[in-house]
This record gives sequence, C-alpha cells and structure tokens, in this order.
Amino acid sequence: MRTFMSYVGLILLGLGLMLLGADMVTTLEHQGQITLRSFLDVWAIFDKAAVAGFITWITKGAPQLVSSGVLAVLSIPAWSLGVVGVVIAFLAGHKRDDE
Repeated sequence: MRTFMSYVGLILLGLGLMLLGADMVTTLEHQGQITLRSFLDVWAIFDKAAVAGFITWITKGAPQLVSSGVLAVLSIPAWSLGVVGVVIAFLAGHKRDDE
C-alpha cells in the first residue's frame, strides 16, 4: 500500500508540475500577465459542455453549502495538485522505527 501511495503522489506531483509549466508558458504568451488555470478551466479545455452541465447539476441538485464548497474547490489553481502529491508521497514514504 505504501508503494502504491508513493506512486500516486509521484503522479500527482508530475501533473502539478506540468500544469504549473503550462501556466508559466501562458503567462509568457500574454506578455507577463499572470494566468492561472483552475480545475474548471482545465476541464473546460477537454469538454465545455460537461463543465456547464456539471455546474447546472451541482447548483440545482445539491444544497447551497455543498454546491458552493465544490465550486470553490474546483476554482483553485490546478497546479495545487502537485502540493497534494508531495504530501501524499511524504506520508507514504515516511517509515517509523519503533525500536
């Protein structure tokens, strides 16, 4: 299980670094205007209709607190996935010696 979680952390770290690199390139393309993509922006690159349908579904089908919480999580920068990967890899790779 520890090895699996280390791999998951490594994959998330790699994805986070790729998304950070994409944001850096986009910032350079916009003459230095800082551009950060959220999870919703990355999802919209692949399927805009699915994002619109999800937002409609979550706002009408869930309580206000749940829908605003989910939309808040999806609006954070996508490169933060790498931070989660570092935490998972650290926790999975940390061994305790009880001796």
